[in-house]
Amino acid sequence: MSGESVGMEAPLVDGLSYVEKWLTNNSDLLVQYGVNIISAVLILFIGNIIVKAVASSVSKLLEKKNMDNAVVEFIHGLVRYLLFVIVLIAALGRIGVQTASVVAVIGAAGLAIGLALQGSLSNFAAGVLIVAFRPFKSGDYVEVGGVAGSVEAIQIFQTVLKTPDNKMVVVPNSGVIGGPITNYSRHATRRVDLVIGVSYKADLKQTKQVIRETLEKDPRILKDPEMTIGVLALADSSVNFVVRPWVKTEDYWGVYFDAMQGIKEALDAAGIEIPFPQMDVHLNKAD
Repeated sequence: MSGESVGMEAPLVDGLSYVEKWLTNNSDLLVQYGVNIISAVLILFIGNIIVKAVASSVSKLLEKKNMDNAVVEFIHGLVRYLLFVIVLIAALGRIGVQTASVVAVIGAAGLAIGLALQGSLSNFAAGVLIVAFRPFKSGDYVEVGGVAGSVEAIQIFQTVLKTPDNKMVVVPNSGVIGGPITNYSRHATRRVDLVIGVSYKADLKQTKQVIRETLEKDPRILKDPEMTIGVLALADSSVNFVVRPWVKTEDYWGVYFDAMQGIKEALDAAGIEIPFPQMDVHLNKAD
């Protein structure tokens, strides 16, 4: 038994001796690699803090220049990602990786990823175009990609909207640029378009006067440009008036709803009938 124990311990002692000798001979190399790895970790940690600080400083600087919030957020994200890539390359270079090779690998990987993710790149390019040409800004009420809502943010790959019923809708930037963009908030004034139908028996001049007097009582309706009131069509069951007052953009829906109610009440008070669709049937008695 003692001979077998000695036989088993001998290889173990030899192995420990070899490891000890290897550590002794390569201690300088281990220390160097250890220092490099610790330095790389510190570069990543400190670099990330600096990147966040720089990106935040850029955002604050743009905000001081009254730059639109959506544009500020887009540039903030772009600066942060670019600077972090630089920090990552610096950390890899610290542990002995050739930075030129890293750049070449990143370029090749970027090309391969770009071919695989053409949609994402088109969204990024579309985001740059949105920021450059600024068809809308943060807070504008727009209709893009078949969706209407207020612009909350323009991000690198998508635009975030908030609908009037408080839903968040994310529209890819390529979808924004690739279709018509309707900005309801760009101009200070908007025209309210109403169609009011009255009976064929109604006095048209009186009807026009009643509508005008009703609208003139609302202080939100602008004097300039002047409102338009006129006969639009002789429809099947009614004479249709087109009513087009001008208001400030922020007053649009309030005036729209109040005008519809006010005109209906004023016409009722004046005895002017607002007809509903109807059909007259004539019966002829046969012999």
